[in-house]
Parts: sequence; C-alpha cells; structure tokens
Amino acid sequence: MQKRIRFRRHAALALFAVAACVAPRIRPLTGIPYEGRVPATALAPGHARLLFRWEYDDPFFSARGEGAARIAPPDSVRLDFFVDGGLGSGGAILIGDTLRTAAEDGRRYLPPVPLLWGALGVLRVSGADTVARLDGEVLRVEIGPDPAYRAAFGDSALVALERIDGGRLREQVVRDSVHIEYRNRSSRRRLTLSSIRRVPDAPYDPAIWRP
Repeated sequence: MQKRIRFRRHAALALFAVAACVAPRIRPLTGIPYEGRVPATALAPGHARLLFRWEYDDPFFSARGEGAARIAPPDSVRLDFFVDGGLGSGGAILIGDTLRTAAEDGRRYLPPVPLLWGALGVLRVSGADTVARLDGEVLRVEIGPDPAYRAAFGDSALVALERIDGGRLREQVVRDSVHIEYRNRSSRRRLTLSSIRRVPDAPYDPAIWRP
C-alpha cells in the first residue's frame, strides 16, 4: 500500500486546486436557539479494542482491509490498518492533540486530529463564538469563527463533526455505533470504517505507544 501511495502522491496534489471546487457551500444552522449545556464527550472507561473493516479511496488510489483501534482513556489511541491479501499495513498513534504515523505520508490518509477524535465520538474543539440550535431531536453546535466546526448530537452522542472554511464544507465525519465515514470534500478523499465491534481489553504495554 505504501509504495502505491507514494507513486501517486504528486498526481493527487497536482489536482488539489481543481478538486477544491467540489466543497459545497454551507447554510445557516436551522432550529430553535438552545441555551443548555453541550453534551460532554469522552472515551468510554476501560481499555478496549475496536475491530473493523476499512476502505479508503481518492481519485487515484483505493485500498481496503481489516483494522483495529486500541483505546486507553482518557486520551490515547493506537490505530492499525492491514491491507487485504497481505499487501501492506500502516498505523498511527494519537495521544491528546498529537498524531504520529510510521510512514512519512501516512497523515494524508487520516482525518486531522479534531476530526479523528470526532470519529471516536469525542469533541476536542473549542471557541469563544459558539452557537447552538435544536433541530428536532438533533442538537447542532457551531464553534469558532472562520474556519469553524459544526457538531451534531443525537441522544447526547456526537454523530457528526464538520470543518468549515471560507463558507464551504471542507471535511466531515459521520458516525454511529457500527459505521464511521470521513470525507475530505476538497481532495475527494474518503475513509470508511464498518462492522465496528468493541472488545474489552487488558491494560496495554507502554511499548505500543511508540510508532
């Protein structure tokens, strides 16, 4: 996977400006003003492993396989991706606001840190300019000036997080208990995790937090 990724990297970057036009314009938040507290989000207590199928695609490359996320609250996650057919692997370590990858170009296949936390159901963005509206049973929250983030909560759980820049939706994560999808609208990249299963795990050896 890594060889094919590097081979096609320059072509993908060359078309970035053209692809940027696909980012849709955003509309004002709908619903009634909400004055209550934004739901608290955090990793569930206890060490656990998320097992999943994953699929990645962009205009020039695609791959799929099995993966695992080892989670140690309050702020540590190790991600491992294995390509079907034994064709390669990759991974990343997320601790707080720091993301490390073993491969030099590994970051471009993952969401940026705030959206990566959002994929795990954790909201780690803040800002002075915050607006919240209740739209039916969905609470929508806009955080910060331009660029801004929009979060959506259903039953007090984070179900979506979007990054907005220049009045356009640039990136988003949509999630539920068994499916997570990340999309970069500007570069037309998508990473999907499906068939997610959570398995309790014993405390991890500190060595796993080294890439």
